[in-house]
Amino acid sequence: MPFYGGNELSQVYDKALEEDFGLVASNIAESDVMMGLMEGAASVDSDLLLQMSAGACRFAGNGDAEAGLRAMGNYIETISEQYDIGVFLNMDHQTDMEFIEMQVESDIPSSIMIDASHEDFEENIRQSKKVVDMVEEKDADILVEAELGQIKGVEDEIVAEEAFYTDPDDAVEFVERTGADLLAISVGTQHGVAKGKDLELRPDLTSEISETLADHGLEIPLVLHGTSGLQPAQVEDMMGRGICKMNKDTRYQYEYTRTLFDHYLDHKDEIVPPEGVEDQRDSFYNDTEWSPNKDHFDPRVGGRLVRERIAEVHADLAELSGSAGNSMFPK
Repeated sequence: MPFYGGNELSQVYDKALEEDFGLVASNIAESDVMMGLMEGAASVDSDLLLQMSAGACRFAGNGDAEAGLRAMGNYIETISEQYDIGVFLNMDHQTDMEFIEMQVESDIPSSIMIDASHEDFEENIRQSKKVVDMVEEKDADILVEAELGQIKGVEDEIVAEEAFYTDPDDAVEFVERTGADLLAISVGTQHGVAKGKDLELRPDLTSEISETLADHGLEIPLVLHGTSGLQPAQVEDMMGRGICKMNKDTRYQYEYTRTLFDHYLDHKDEIVPPEGVEDQRDSFYNDTEWSPNKDHFDPRVGGRLVRERIAEVHADLAELSGSAGNSMFPK
């Protein structure tokens, strides 16, 4: 079954660390983006890491996050069987312990990201370790990702930009005390506690964090959030510095809407009545000579275009991150 759990995902990360590549963790909330991502990853022989936020789960579940996760989990499992790659699901930026406990008990996700990065250092450790302990107690096949942004000891009134970079020594203490399997770090991308700050991308700091962790026997994958604004050369550079997972969400959202916008704009005259023709949507234009063209307004037409575009985008990103050609789960 190509929809795998934490043990197989850990194997992928081990290979990524050894060979300097990363997985593009791609957020989904509905089926068209999901299927486009699967097609794109398979086209370049890359394993695929899907992501869902709590908000995406609520959207998929008509307001019920648990229902949304179960529905999308079944969807992912069923469709992934069509492809000869490993497919994984990470729960992105989770803060609700009750919902996290449901995820652990369901054993649906391959990994869970507990996000307590907005808390102080000690509280971040406490919440992150709680999730690690929860997974261990349930013996769930799930990895745990945690995030460390602000450095230890920084008070709310301190506004120095340096405070929003992850400190290498703090990273060592954080991983040792939490037991997290992956660590999301703040090195200058616009995300989380650092969002809106005037930070420069710090590849050197990324290397320092990775090397400091390794010096303490903690060779764990590092995660880069907020990557939508990075240039291709910057992404490639980061993959050789211990980054094994980079998150993408905004890019897919834009591609989704832009693809539909361009299609509908190109065929506006076949979807929207021209000037002088009454907009008889209720009677579906029975009393007019003009009528809309189903070849362009059928949702499946736009859906296929979205899938094709998302597949193209993800294939390019997989090439960029180095995961293309590196699937560990061929037929």
